[in-house]
Amino acid sequence: MASTASATIPASTRTERYRDAERKLWQHHGLQPRERFLDLEAPAARLRVLEVGSGEPILFVHGTVGPGAWASLLSELHGYRAIVLERPGWGLSSAIDFTGQQYGTLVAELLRGALDALGLERADVVAGSIGNVWALRLAARYPSRVGRIVLMGGGPIVSEVEVPGIIRLLASPAGALIARASGKPARVRSILRQSGHGASLDAGRISDEFIDWRATVGRQTDSMRHEREMVRAIVTGTTWRPGLTFDDAELAAICHPTLHVYGTADSVVPPEQSQAVASRAGARTVVIEGADHNDPVLVDGPAVIGAVVDLADRIAAT
Repeated sequence: MASTASATIPASTRTERYRDAERKLWQHHGLQPRERFLDLEAPAARLRVLEVGSGEPILFVHGTVGPGAWASLLSELHGYRAIVLERPGWGLSSAIDFTGQQYGTLVAELLRGALDALGLERADVVAGSIGNVWALRLAARYPSRVGRIVLMGGGPIVSEVEVPGIIRLLASPAGALIARASGKPARVRSILRQSGHGASLDAGRISDEFIDWRATVGRQTDSMRHEREMVRAIVTGTTWRPGLTFDDAELAAICHPTLHVYGTADSVVPPEQSQAVASRAGARTVVIEGADHNDPVLVDGPAVIGAVVDLADRIAAT
């Protein structure tokens, strides 16, 4: 069913409003990304990417906070070609049916297809939240296509990670109301506060431009309706559906240099669970004191970029 915005406002008008809010967000961070569309055949999808900078390629895969969350972090990254993927159904990327095949296989094929369309044999991958699963599934299924991996915040990587309350709610019948209400700046701020980001909001560490962009996502695109459909495909009650999480053998088989960045105040995935995942995956860790779930992406860019560059330097030296 079409959203209220879809039914009353021409698609071209909604698209321009989305682009305008997005442009203001990236300009706030001194960036002017280049737009590109990727046509994938299997699975069939048309995905949008935004590119910033030049150098060795890094593919960025966002979580439910959305692709615009990378803007702050990328303003600190220099000397790399950052490729920000809009996951299927987000922004101007086409939607897909996540119920058609096993989730882990599907997302690995999507990222493999994106790399093919970009003409890249190999890329480093930086991901956040549910995007962590995408990065690891790509590495597990197509190990030669991935260089280094950086995981931001906790994610549903192992079955012991409980389905967060906000995700259970999004999957419930009430989730349809949440998706529709996400188009108001006040609601975006409320959701961020409920997710533990009140201190960052009060300190002005989350920009008005981000809030406006995130509200525009909810108001002018069907992103949150599509995100809810994806969530309903991977959640059943209080547990994750098969094919999403990894067992110990699968994690141990991923031999790529991996960095897991998470906060001690992560209200979505408890930090002790992120530490356990990092240990089982053989990943190095950067723990940010007082940071919540999305803080490593949204507000802790300098610390995160410093850790990532340090990891790259150490790997190059070995």
